[in-house]
Amino acid sequence: MATVQNWTGWEARALRKALRLSVRAFADHLGVAVRTVSKWEKLGSGTIPRPDTQAILDTALSRGDSTVHDRFAMLLNTPSTPSGSSFDSGPRVWEYETWADDLDRVAIALSRQNFAFATSMLQRWISRWNASELDFRGQYLFARSIVFLGDLHRDQGSVLGPLSAHHFYTKARLLFDQLEIPRRVAQLDLSMAVVTEMTGQLEDAARRYESLADDERLSRRDRSRARLWVGTALDKRGESDYAVNAMLKAAHQFEELAEPDDWAVAQQKLALLYRRTGEQAAALRCIETARNNGSNDSPMQSVRLDVAHGHILLSDPATHDDGLRLLGRAEKLAARVGLRHQLQSVEAIRKQAVVQVLP
Repeated sequence: MATVQNWTGWEARALRKALRLSVRAFADHLGVAVRTVSKWEKLGSGTIPRPDTQAILDTALSRGDSTVHDRFAMLLNTPSTPSGSSFDSGPRVWEYETWADDLDRVAIALSRQNFAFATSMLQRWISRWNASELDFRGQYLFARSIVFLGDLHRDQGSVLGPLSAHHFYTKARLLFDQLEIPRRVAQLDLSMAVVTEMTGQLEDAARRYESLADDERLSRRDRSRARLWVGTALDKRGESDYAVNAMLKAAHQFEELAEPDDWAVAQQKLALLYRRTGEQAAALRCIETARNNGSNDSPMQSVRLDVAHGHILLSDPATHDDGLRLLGRAEKLAARVGLRHQLQSVEAIRKQAVVQVLP
């Protein structure tokens, strides 16, 4: 007998058709309102019945005879479209489950900077359908896949152009806006502000971050990250006093939220700010705090910490050689995993160091 792990409106509709009942008769059969069944029919995979209704649907399926089970299994393996009709090009229900599982694997791959695997996994899905062919659930998964492509290109340092972070974020934002999911739209606004900063548009980036730091569409963690990045953009513009206030406030919020990794990142950014203001002791204290408290098992974070630490050590002639050693280690790892933006940072820091030691 076919089973359903999580019922959506699409599976409920398949059960109604397998039982060969009208919408009203099906509602009576389950003991729910007709408008509830009508909502399932309209929203399909985009709606999930309540837990008690999930149990009612389980019971209704289990009480069906073998012909009902056969028809239900056949309907589950029929592609679905936004209109509820079927044709050969749409995803089947089990494919939605596999797609969602694969996106979890992509998230892990990106956290480890395994870009080749993540790219292959994402292309497996987005190359199969156009977003317009999919229902709500399919469009949601499609949009999430596009976001991951944006993250992948951003981490690799490709931020502008036809195949870049900005391109994919813009495309995903349009989809989430059409799906009326404001939290996801705001998250894309935050990601696009990061791209703006990476392209050197610091004033625009700071303004966007500041707006998002108070945006109720975002979680408290995302709002705190926006506030931290306000400080980053302001620091790059030379507004150190405002920058340190923003960063310290963000660090305090991360501590309240019990987010040790974000708190450690804030310490890393504070370390670089103190380096720029000539407070070497404070910079070294913050970078050591970042190393000792964050999760440094990803290549990206290891590179960032070594680059930041190396940059700080280069500021003191007594630790200059140690700084070069850390930059060299970061450069090798960044080259191995394909972190082009970090490689550019290392090159810029080395050039700056050479200029500083010239008579």
